[in-house]
Amino acid sequence: VQYTCEPEELPSGEVQPRCFPIPRIFRICPNRPAVEITKLIKIDLKTGEIEMPDESSALLPKGKHWRDIRRYDTEAVAGSSG
Repeated sequence: VQYTCEPEELPSGEVQPRCFPIPRIFRICPNRPAVEITKLIKIDLKTGEIEMPDESSALLPKGKHWRDIRRYDTEAVAGSSG
């Protein structure tokens, strides 16, 4: 679960954060990176039942292991254009 928060002013004038949960669902398979599938599934909020479309495997983004992620040096890229 992840949370999103926004400031709420109390009757006393004091401001405090009010947070709401954002459920996130991940598909975790052995020897493969986890892939978030929250937007692909249907969740019945009353029962908690999850329905996953049959074509979901074709819709999943390709995940990468963290060791395979390459970070670009934006300063080097910006400096090379001039």
